[in-house]
Amino acid sequence: MKKIIILLMFISGLIYSQELRAKVTVNYEQLPTAAKERLVDFQYAVENYLNDTRFTELDWEGEPVPCSFNIFFTGSAGETKYSAQVVINSQRPIYKSQRSSLMINVMDKEWSFEYERNQTLRYNLVSFDPLTSFLDFYAYLIIGFDMDSFSPLGGNPFFEKAYEIALLGASSGFSKGWALESSAYNKRSLLDEIQNAQFNQFRRDFYDYHYNGLDIYNEHRIPAQKNMIKLVDNLYKVADKIARNSVLLKVFFDAKAGEIVDYLEGADELVFRKLMKINPANISRYEKAISG
Repeated sequence: MKKIIILLMFISGLIYSQELRAKVTVNYEQLPTAAKERLVDFQYAVENYLNDTRFTELDWEGEPVPCSFNIFFTGSAGETKYSAQVVINSQRPIYKSQRSSLMINVMDKEWSFEYERNQTLRYNLVSFDPLTSFLDFYAYLIIGFDMDSFSPLGGNPFFEKAYEIALLGASSGFSKGWALESSAYNKRSLLDEIQNAQFNQFRRDFYDYHYNGLDIYNEHRIPAQKNMIKLVDNLYKVADKIARNSVLLKVFFDAKAGEIVDYLEGADELVFRKLMKINPANISRYEKAISG
């Protein structure tokens, strides 16, 4: 698909350099008035950074990835230190469809950083900056999942960069949220699993789910569903070997559970019963699919 898109882009002359088309929203309600005033330009600084930074050396194939960063400030200390929670999501267009597929939808509850009004945000992967490195991490995560959906394990170079950032964060003075923790969502745990060979089959099935599933669904519904069901079947086979608290599977199903039910409408009941075992957090969705 990306190869087709890039050919069309050359023909039309539309080649993009930036990889993301980010929308940033900020909620300051929990902060005192003085802190709000110091952050008056923060939303624009972050949005411009995400949209103007070139995170890869690629001539990006297709339009930039639509994504959003919804930032909820939770506290401040002094005149430069802040804490926040962030909901990050990204979308992927579905070929020959007006619909998009939600790729990630995560809430990161641990973001602490320093910011001064009118501060220039600079891209630097060599040293850790609690503000820009956080943004870089999610930029690479978004790009990695997008690339995994267009070629088997295609996101590897970008997941590796995200992992390097996580390591730097864990050894920094802002290690909370970067170090390994037994929480439902943890950045380091997520990258550990993505790069673990145990999940290679899942990532290959992730590719088929999108490229040979969603992207052909409108024209070849039955073969598309078979490729999507393959992901479920293969996960079911290893369900007892994969930890129930897998962060990667949580991220996947938090984004995909509703979509899976929609696109597998009419599939064998056994598919949804397998999903009930693999992903009990969304058991009500699968029960509803079975009951019709």
